[in-house]
Amino acid sequence: MDLPSPLPKSPVMLAAYRARAAAGELGPLPRSAKDDALEAIADALIVRTQEIVAANAEDVARGEEAGTSPAIIDRLTLTRERIAAIAADVRHVATLPDPVGEVLRGSTLPNGLDLRQVRVPLGVVGIIYEARPNVTVDAAALCLKSGNAVLLRGSSSAYSSNTALVTVLRDAVGGAGLPADAVQLVPGEGRESVTELMRARGMVDVLIPRGGASLIRTVVEGSTVPVIETGTGNCHVYVDAAADIDMAVEILVNSKAQRPSVCNAAETLLVHRDIAESFLPRALDALADAGVTVHGDARIAAVAEACGSKATVVPVTAEDWETEYLSYDIAAGVVDSLDEAVAHIRLWSSGHTEAIVTGSQPAARRFSQQVDAAAVMVNASTRFTDGGQFGFGAEIGISTQKLHARGPMGLPELTSTKYVVTGDGHIR
Repeated sequence: MDLPSPLPKSPVMLAAYRARAAAGELGPLPRSAKDDALEAIADALIVRTQEIVAANAEDVARGEEAGTSPAIIDRLTLTRERIAAIAADVRHVATLPDPVGEVLRGSTLPNGLDLRQVRVPLGVVGIIYEARPNVTVDAAALCLKSGNAVLLRGSSSAYSSNTALVTVLRDAVGGAGLPADAVQLVPGEGRESVTELMRARGMVDVLIPRGGASLIRTVVEGSTVPVIETGTGNCHVYVDAAADIDMAVEILVNSKAQRPSVCNAAETLLVHRDIAESFLPRALDALADAGVTVHGDARIAAVAEACGSKATVVPVTAEDWETEYLSYDIAAGVVDSLDEAVAHIRLWSSGHTEAIVTGSQPAARRFSQQVDAAAVMVNASTRFTDGGQFGFGAEIGISTQKLHARGPMGLPELTSTKYVVTGDGHIR
């Protein structure tokens, strides 16, 4: 479309300007138009997989050459299988209900006015994220389905991957008859482009940071655009005195080692003293088999020595209790009671996901009520805190704040509301 003059001079602000124009076109579109665009995206990802994998290989090679940690390389890597899974997620989003236009509440007032509160798109959503190129597609799909334009600012470590992905996305969106500017990569690789996006109040409606604590803190503290905070995942597994040991071992290993580089992986194990001597020998060996190093307190170390565990146990520090390792490491301690476990979690938790393994309903209830987190798992792995696992489709992030959205953010969390009031010549 032709944009009126004068246009913003900055490339970042120009991208935001175009996104705002695209958002105006997206908002009124019927579900069918958005779903057709999502199907086109999924098809294009499959057809152009080799192009995406080749671009991703450039990022991976640079990362390995720079000594990037294996956990980050894992997040960065795109394979044919992962791209196929991403495409499947996009198709799943197309099957989900369209939140736009949903009536949340409504009534006819005593004066005859018809009042309706309806869901509407947020408008222009900016995503600032680190080395996870799958976020590029997830964010675009969810934003399109919810009627929002998206500005994507990934890290320089994934620049080649994100450039290739956004090219594929824009071609598919434009080919489906939607404005291609509904999906844009924020121009520039330097920090100045991030700063400018954070200051684009009035052009960008909301920012969502996804990444480590430093990135999130920078965006929250430096942005003039409203921010939905997606926090880090210092997640705990508490094994209660009434836990089934077989179940507890399986949940612990899955929570920690199934994919340690993600935010819903467990970082701390707490064990009730009454079950420690029977549970820990098996748990420590299982963690050792999974390649996990245990940062244990004195009681953990004593049990490990007494049973001749093959686990690697090093002394735990205060820093360990607050660390999101994103690696094959876990902090571990023995507690004297459920109350002590809850107190420990409330002190060190990032408010993401906390789990209890117990056969006691009263213990499960107390834990669920007293632990302050976006998600509480009872006899289930922390790895289930995920938009796809919750049935929301690909998530745009896991919010650890308490305003507007908390937990995995699906389509409804990418909308606001407005009131539509219909009268018949009413005056006040």
